[in-house]
Amino acid sequence: MSTITDFAVTGMSCGHCEHAVREEVEKIPGVQSLEVSAQTGRLHITSEQPLDDAAVLAAVEEAGYSATHG
Repeated sequence: MSTITDFAVTGMSCGHCEHAVREEVEKIPGVQSLEVSAQTGRLHITSEQPLDDAAVLAAVEEAGYSATHG
């Protein structure tokens, strides 16, 4: 069964921003797919099991942005 988790990401403004976030979040074990939009500031992750929010927040921070769950 897949789990979908949503995050609000701040600081993104372009496709490069989306790519940076995607590149870091895809490294998290269990991530099956994700959608990230600079226009809406949203990150939607589909995973095999619930993800550790701290891992996602750390990955987004590593990309140079900040996020909150929800």
